[in-house]
Amino acid sequence: MIGAFQEVDVHGMNRTQAFAAIDAKLRRAGGTVYTLRVIHGYHGGTVLRDAIRAHYRSNPKVLRIELGLNQGETDLILREI
Repeated sequence: MIGAFQEVDVHGMNRTQAFAAIDAKLRRAGGTVYTLRVIHGYHGGTVLRDAIRAHYRSNPKVLRIELGLNQGETDLILREI
């Protein structure tokens, strides 16, 4: 069964705000959601991108992190529950 795809746009936020927005999306993600695309941007630097990738690498809901061709996005592939 193919699951759903959701996005959360956090660019322009600080790290605390971004984590809160991503955590809220993860909590609301149902069993059919398999990918959460985090739009963090990259023109303003890579601090937010790097913090998101490091923080969610060890999150129990995240199976793996996929890096796409767009440097301003990171895909969190979620575990099946």
